[in-house]
Amino acid sequence: MANRLIGDLPKVGIRPVIDGRERGVRESLEKQVMDLAQAAAAFISEQLKFPSGETVECVIADTCIGGVAEAALCAEKFRKEGVGVSLTVTPCWCYGTEVMDTDPLLPKAVWGFNGTERPGAVYLAAALAGYTQKGLPTFGIYGRDVQDAGDTTIPEDVKEKLLRFVKSGLAVAQMKGKSYLSIGYSSMGIAGSMVDSGFFQKYLGIRTEFVESVEILRRIDEGIYDAEEYQKALAWTKENCKEGIDVNKPEDKVDAARKEEEWETVVKMTLICRDMMIGNEKVVAKGYREEGLGRNAILGGFQGQRQWTDYKPNADFTEAILNSSFDWNGIRQAFVFATENDSLNGVSMLFGHLLSNTSQIFSDVRTYWSPEAVKRVCGKELSGLAEGGIIHLINSGSTTLDATAQQRDEEGNPAMKPFWEITEEEAQKCLDNTLWPQAERGYFRGGGYSSQFKTAGQMPVTMSRVNLVDGLGPVLQIAEGWTVELPDDIHKILDERTNPTWPTTWFVPRVNGAGAFKDVYSVMANWGANHGAISYGHIGADLITLASMLRIPVNMHNVDEDKVFRPSAWVSFGENKEGADFRACESYGPLYGKK
Repeated sequence: MANRLIGDLPKVGIRPVIDGRERGVRESLEKQVMDLAQAAAAFISEQLKFPSGETVECVIADTCIGGVAEAALCAEKFRKEGVGVSLTVTPCWCYGTEVMDTDPLLPKAVWGFNGTERPGAVYLAAALAGYTQKGLPTFGIYGRDVQDAGDTTIPEDVKEKLLRFVKSGLAVAQMKGKSYLSIGYSSMGIAGSMVDSGFFQKYLGIRTEFVESVEILRRIDEGIYDAEEYQKALAWTKENCKEGIDVNKPEDKVDAARKEEEWETVVKMTLICRDMMIGNEKVVAKGYREEGLGRNAILGGFQGQRQWTDYKPNADFTEAILNSSFDWNGIRQAFVFATENDSLNGVSMLFGHLLSNTSQIFSDVRTYWSPEAVKRVCGKELSGLAEGGIIHLINSGSTTLDATAQQRDEEGNPAMKPFWEITEEEAQKCLDNTLWPQAERGYFRGGGYSSQFKTAGQMPVTMSRVNLVDGLGPVLQIAEGWTVELPDDIHKILDERTNPTWPTTWFVPRVNGAGAFKDVYSVMANWGANHGAISYGHIGADLITLASMLRIPVNMHNVDEDKVFRPSAWVSFGENKEGADFRACESYGPLYGKK
C-alpha cells in the first residue's frame, strides 16, 4: 500500500473552536471541545482509507481556537502538515468570524454539537452566515437529536455527513496538482477526447499533459521499458489471458506468428502507458531519466482510433488491465485510464475511484432494450429488476476485469472491492471468467485483443458522466441502479446483435416515474454522451457533494432528497435544490479560477 504519485497524501485538519472568554468560561469548556475534536479524528481515521490503501490521517490544532491569533496558528500548522480538508467542531458559542477558516481553497465544514447546555448550534448558524457573507462555501453539520453535555458519541446522521464531506474533500485535495495524460488527442470526433485544459485546471486543479502516440512506438523500438518485467508480464498473460474466438472473415484472419506479435505488442504498450503515467525507477536506471520520471498522472487516456488502430494493435488489453485491480505484479490499486481518450468520462471514472476506492467500468451507453423489444427478438420476457427494460453497457476497451463480478462482499454477494480486500482467488476468478478474442479488423485494422465477459450477478452501481455545455460549463449527471444478470439464452441473443467480442454489463437504473427517471427509456434518452463511468455502490450522494465543492452543477440524478448534502450557502439561491445548485455554481465559479 503506497501512494504512487508525487506529493504527500492530504490530511484532514480538525479545528476545535471555543468561547475565548478566559477566567472561567473558556476553562470550563476546554476538555469538552478537545474531546469532540479527538472523537471526530478517531472516527474519520477508523473509517476512511485512500484508494492506495493508506489510512486517512487527521491533524488537530495544538490548542482550542478562541480568537484570530489561534486561528492563524492553526492555519500555519495545517499548511506545514499538508492538510487538504478543514473540519471545525464545537459544542459551544464562539466568536464566529474571529475563529473561522479563511482559506478559500480548502473544502470546509462546521459541526455544531446539538446540546442545550451550550449554544453550539447557535454558533453553527452564526458561523455559516459569516462564511456565506464572505463568499466561503461551507458545509453545516448538525445532529437531529439533542445530546447531553460531555457526550462524545457521534450520532449516525452526523457520521454520515462527516464521511460524505471528508471523502469528497479528500477527493478534491488528491486531484489538485496532478496530471491528466493525453496519449494522442481526438478520437473519432468524440468531443470528450478534445481535452479541455481550461476545465481541468480551473475546476479540478489538474494540469493536462499531451504526448503523441508515436512515443509508444519509440519506446518499443528503443527498448525503453523494464525488459525483465516485460518477460514476467508476457508469461503471466499467456498463462492467465485465454484467447477467445476469432470472428474475423477468413480473408482477414492472421496467422499464429502475427497473433503472437500482437500479444507482445499490447503487453509492452501496457508497461509503457503505465510508466508514462507514474514513472518507473527501472527505466531511470537504464539511463532514460526523462522517460522514467513519468507525468504524475492521476488519470489518463489513449486516443487509439483511428490513426493508431489502423496501423497497430488496439489498446483494449492495455486499458482493461490498467483499470483492473490486479496484473502480473499482483493485486494493486486500479488505474484510471480512458479509452478513446474520452477525458470527460475519465474524470467521471476518477470521481468514482476516489470516492469508492474501487476500480471503474468504462462503457458505451449503447442500447435501451424495452421489454417489448426483448420479447420480439428473444421470445421471452424480462423479469425481476429488469422487467421495465435494460440498458446495454458495452465497450471494446476500458472495462475493468473486476466487473466480471467474481468478488464477494461479507454477505457473499457479488461485489467490486477495494484492492486490499480482494483475495488471490477472487482475482483469479476475474481472469478465468474473461476471454480475449481477436479484435475485429473491420474496426481495428491493426489487430489486438478485446476483453470479453458478462457481468455476472446483481450489484448496486452508480453511472455518472461529466459533460461540457457551451455557455454554461461542466455539468454532472448521475444514475444509481443495479447490474442484472440475464438468462443465458436472452443474453446471448442480445449480446451477439451488438458485438460478441466485447464485455457486457446489463444496467437497470432506479426510476421514480418523473422527469429523466420516469422510466428506463427516459434515463437512456436523457444521457448526455455516448459513454458512462460506472462505479460499484450507490455513491450518488457522494458525487453530488463532491460536485458542489468543485462548483459543477448536477443536471440529472435519482438520489433521495434527504441524502443531498451541499454547502449551506446553497439554500440562499432558492428553495428548489437543483435550480439553486446551478445558480450557486454560477455565482461562485470554478474552484481554481474564473470561467
